[in-house]
Amino acid sequence: MTDKQPPTPRPSPLSAASSPPSPLQPLSDTEIELRLLMEAIYLKYSYDFRNYTTASQKRRVLYALDQLGLPSISALQEKVLRDAGLFGRLLQFLTIPVSEMFRDPAYFLALRDHVVPILHTYPSVKVWVAGCSTGEEVFSLAILLREEGLLERTQIYATDINPASLEKARQGIFPLEAIRGYTTNYQRAGGRSAFSDYYTAAYDAARFDPSLCADVIFADHSLATDTVFAETQLVSCRNVLIYFNRLLQDRALGLFHESLSHRGFLGLGSKESIDFSGYADRFAPHARAERIYRKAT
Repeated sequence: MTDKQPPTPRPSPLSAASSPPSPLQPLSDTEIELRLLMEAIYLKYSYDFRNYTTASQKRRVLYALDQLGLPSISALQEKVLRDAGLFGRLLQFLTIPVSEMFRDPAYFLALRDHVVPILHTYPSVKVWVAGCSTGEEVFSLAILLREEGLLERTQIYATDINPASLEKARQGIFPLEAIRGYTTNYQRAGGRSAFSDYYTAAYDAARFDPSLCADVIFADHSLATDTVFAETQLVSCRNVLIYFNRLLQDRALGLFHESLSHRGFLGLGSKESIDFSGYADRFAPHARAERIYRKAT
């Protein structure tokens, strides 16, 4: 697969999200430790998890403690500050990839029926898959776009903050045990071929056709600290905002709004919505049930 760099980021009016003010109610010891850990990670390694939801932080950090055999969050912080290798391991826990191909098939069916016909009117199309994890969403979109005759004139940007996840995405190799579920999703998403046409099975893995993502630009990008790097017609960021607090959700939505061309499309996860965000009036529902919106202003 082609490993390129995205265009030079243009300045964004949005500043990096900062930590929210201290709440009036006292914090628990665990919450204090979590805040200190996230601040330490940001200052030491420039990874900003400070505005992820406390519930998400706590769940992932406590799991990391168990797996790493450490007694407390404070002990983890002390070791992480002195051991970059340990931070690399911790990063895998903080960004646990939970994904599947053609997840929520109705979303992809809605893209086929309600978005693709409009994308066909553009001479070329740019798609941003934000928070692409290990690449399941990227390959799903590439398959859909190929079947709809759009892939050859589409540039896909696939971004994530986890270098290990990006490397897995580049490889396009997924567990064979997951393929049955992926096949069902593909069929329900309006797939027009045999799903097996897109991969080669060997031992316990399925390697997907490299030509699907030959021109995909995989790149490191943080919705918490980075800026917009391209004008796009479709942004797909699904099941990412649910891990952000309101401040960071609004920052991410601001980036998507800035990135999208006039009347561009935004796709979110089934449990996500812009209805109560600071950008509710900047997007109009296009396929509300499937969480597909269109830039309004």
